[in-house]
Amino acid sequence: MGGMVRTPLTPEERERGERLGLLLREARGGRSMAQVAAEAGVSAETLRKIETGRAPTPAFFTVAALAAVLGLSMDELAAMCVPVAA
Repeated sequence: MGGMVRTPLTPEERERGERLGLLLREARGGRSMAQVAAEAGVSAETLRKIETGRAPTPAFFTVAALAAVLGLSMDELAAMCVPVAA
């Protein structure tokens, strides 16, 4: 019984995940992770993983919901999180 094999993240994906996490953390400000997660309809665990860069490729729906709650535009997030061209 093998689990799902996760492909290792590329450095770009990891960096993008860290930038996304930082942006969300800053936007959250003084609100608790649990509060923001509940408002966005995601688990606090999911939000924690995204904020710490451990879920660098979260579902679009998840990011969109968090962006809405935090007052971030998807354009801003996309600009932050596009892979940087070498």
